Amino acid sequence: MAVISDYALLGDCQGAALVSSDGVVDWWCPPRFDAPSVFARLLGATGGFWSIRPLGRYTTSRHYIDGTMVLRTEFRTPTGVLRLTDALSLGAGERGHRIGFTSPHVLIRQVEATGTVDVAVEVAVRPEYGLVSPTITETPAGMDIAGAGDRLTLAADRALAVDGALVTARFTLAEGDSAVFALHHRRSADPPTAPLDGRAALRDTIAAWQSWDRLHQDYQGPYREHVRRSALVLQALTYQPTGAVVAAATTSLPEQVGGAANWDYRFGWLRDGSVTLRALWVGACPHEANRFFDWMAASIGSAGATDHIPIMFGVGGERDLTEHTLEHLEGYQNSRPVRVGNNAWQQKQLDVLGEPLECALVLRDELGDLSPAATDLLRTLADRAADTWQEPDASTWEGREGERNYLTSKLLCWVALDRAIKLASTLDAEARVPRWSQARDQIRAAILTQGWNDSRQAFTGAFGSDHLDAGLLVMPITGFLPGDDDRVVATVDAIRRELGRDDLLQRWTGAGEEGAFIICSYWLAEALARAGRLDEAKQVYENVTGHANDLGLLSEEIDRRDRSLIGNFPQALSHIGVINAAWIIGEVESGNRP
Repeated sequence: MAVISDYALLGDCQGAALVSSDGVVDWWCPPRFDAPSVFARLLGATGGFWSIRPLGRYTTSRHYIDGTMVLRTEFRTPTGVLRLTDALSLGAGERGHRIGFTSPHVLIRQVEATGTVDVAVEVAVRPEYGLVSPTITETPAGMDIAGAGDRLTLAADRALAVDGALVTARFTLAEGDSAVFALHHRRSADPPTAPLDGRAALRDTIAAWQSWDRLHQDYQGPYREHVRRSALVLQALTYQPTGAVVAAATTSLPEQVGGAANWDYRFGWLRDGSVTLRALWVGACPHEANRFFDWMAASIGSAGATDHIPIMFGVGGERDLTEHTLEHLEGYQNSRPVRVGNNAWQQKQLDVLGEPLECALVLRDELGDLSPAATDLLRTLADRAADTWQEPDASTWEGREGERNYLTSKLLCWVALDRAIKLASTLDAEARVPRWSQARDQIRAAILTQGWNDSRQAFTGAFGSDHLDAGLLVMPITGFLPGDDDRVVATVDAIRRELGRDDLLQRWTGAGEEGAFIICSYWLAEALARAGRLDEAKQVYENVTGHANDLGLLSEEIDRRDRSLIGNFPQALSHIGVINAAWIIGEVESGNRP
């Protein structure tokens, strides 16, 4: 079984697949990110897979075709080289920012040979996260595979056979020969469509990605190639019909191998909204950022004074993400439980109040006239921050051990009010400014007095606590205090010293064997840059980015014992860190005040 770093991401901007370095698709959830999988061997032996590889001995290398999320893997054998190209089809004729709007939900795999190579293909479709062994019927269009609510057709230009619940093929490719396979997914209730021409669809998909890349990659600052790849990853993790960005392509990849901190990340997090929007702005274009803001506003809807505002939503704006466990799957490297859904949607996190207002401020020159509903929503969020900032909550790290007066939550309530005041004329809310200003000043005073710990000589994670929290590295990012403020510098140094190992940071004091959260290292790089410590910022940036896999992909965490990637993969927040920290380093290098 492959380890997490062995996987590559394929995306059609509606769903995602993971392919191992030896040519096995072990994860695919069509037609959208959070749908039940048809391949899930990533999480259990019965989950299903699709393997294409040479018979006999081989070595492999791989890369993404430039400017795309199309994967090319080369297998070198004693008799020749097999080149495998994998993609999720983006649909014929899609170009530029509209990629993914009309995805046909087809996984395309093409093989070509130099020399002579014997090839083996095995397809084990297992719908409903591996609960269903489907029926397979040979038809003129290809192998029809039906189970649960899924209907798949495997079309190929090579002979296919049925072996129990497997579809197989064995053939030899000579010099210059090629073969193409296209696995089409539809819901059982949907009418069948004619199979795609796999070769033409692959060419169209490459062209569509490269068109998007040319139109959107204007960033010219430091670490450009890292930013460029991360922007493509964020685009692949965007659900184009709504503009939502999912936190990761997977569920239940563990924060600690063998542990139980295994969560479903295939949803959009309001809590990460402002950093996501900033990364889309830097790495893509304002259009992508605008659509993300629209998704946030539509998902929250018309929040009343007492409505619960979830920290996350389904990609279509769904609220009820109640989790359950899949008992039949043993989990990645026996890390149980495997969860679908995420009960964190029910948590109270006051930091979400600041995210839409921060986004609106960043985009104020691009949004034009806000709709009455959006205007009312932003005013309501600011009022809510003024009314509730003193209440305890679950905090940005989604702890399930109870509520406290976390500093990061107070900080984002301050952001909500500070940005609302700056937007007052846009929000037609000048009359509310005195009340908002009073509350903002009260929050600031509370953070500076109750949040500062004299014995630790640092801001700590919660009022009355002596525990450090890496989340407070965002303090200078929000503009609450400047990056060179003595208190900020002292806090940054304390976090770096006590939570870091080679600048790979755990989230809080006393985390034990918990992995290093990648985004925290990028926040550290930003904080150091904002303090004018550019050499240190670059050192941190290059160190953490150096832990990406051979394709430039990052998970949520790094195991501090063996430096392996752990957690859901690839992780949007980690790639957001790649983009935002590079931009800040470039701004400071250029003499600009971020």
